Amino acid sequence: MAADGVEGRAEKIQDGLESKMNGLGRGRYGRILQMAHTPDKGEYLKTSKISAIGIIILGAVGFFIMWLMTYMPDYF
Repeated sequence: MAADGVEGRAEKIQDGLESKMNGLGRGRYGRILQMAHTPDKGEYLKTSKISAIGIIILGAVGFFIMWLMTYMPDYF
């Protein structure tokens, strides 16, 4: 008798999960998932170059601020 209650709850949970998975492509994120793709080599290289340039710029700005604070502390 207790097994029926556990099986019933497990079946309800499974049905709920299955209904969420079936509606995955139609909900909020469905359009994004449909447009998503694996980048090709050129796209990956372009993204990598842009990211590297951004990291270098941020590092240079940080180094310049550190240099200013180290060698010119009297001005601040």
